[in-house]
Amino acid sequence: MSHISALLDSGPTVSVELFPPKTPDGVTQLQRAISELSVIDLSFVSVTYGAGGSTRELTRDLVVDINATNPFPAMPHLTCIGHTRSQLETLIDDYVASGIANVLALAGDPPADGSPAAGDFHYASELVDLVRDRSNMAIAVAAFPEVHPRSAGRDEDRRHLAAKLMAADFGITQFFFDADDYARMIDELSALGCDTPVLPGIMPMSNPATIRRFAEMNAATFPEALAARVEEATDGDRQAIVVEAAVALCQRLREIGVPGLHFYCLNRSETTLAILDALG
Repeated sequence: MSHISALLDSGPTVSVELFPPKTPDGVTQLQRAISELSVIDLSFVSVTYGAGGSTRELTRDLVVDINATNPFPAMPHLTCIGHTRSQLETLIDDYVASGIANVLALAGDPPADGSPAAGDFHYASELVDLVRDRSNMAIAVAAFPEVHPRSAGRDEDRRHLAAKLMAADFGITQFFFDADDYARMIDELSALGCDTPVLPGIMPMSNPATIRRFAEMNAATFPEALAARVEEATDGDRQAIVVEAAVALCQRLREIGVPGLHFYCLNRSETTLAILDALG
């Protein structure tokens, strides 16, 4: 059992986020990506969890399989909104019994129609406490460099984030495109006495339309100029522009002194491998 927090202590780490495929072609693509990414000696992978537990079984089975068949640990995302305490306890216990040593504890999204959120919990901090009570898993939590989209203000956001991080073992950020946003977040957390390691989340601009939608959902600044360059480029130049921009961001983050790099690879390996190759 490998705790990611221990890997971070001896870092820097390199990791990727995956999502559970829903079609046979998607399964084949994911298996290909994992195989191709294995050449870079991944530190760990994380696996997303659908809204309201919509991919509960898919996430669980994928995490357990990856964890059992690869030299790196797999970490499931787990949300609490829309779940009962009993459901979460059962899933946590199953992960422990299956040899899973890490979990990313998330609140999850409230209902899109504005109706009250169901379930016994509403905040990621409550899920952190539950995981602590039932296991010795290393616990990650999410961080938003540009503050959480549902936050009432920056100061409040940072206080809540600092408290959440200090109860967890490490954090992973939502994607961002300006390293100064990450640096400012770390400085603000440090001023609150929080030095829990936070991995930056890197989202290469491979699909501007998709990433624009993600940015709108998370109130993240979207680099329109970079997106325009990618969209206007020929097929031969497009990948080079995407990689160049991501490499520049990663280089700046390494100068800041990040504990590792976490890539949102969308179940594909080519761009992540090209970025890491350019970084040496």
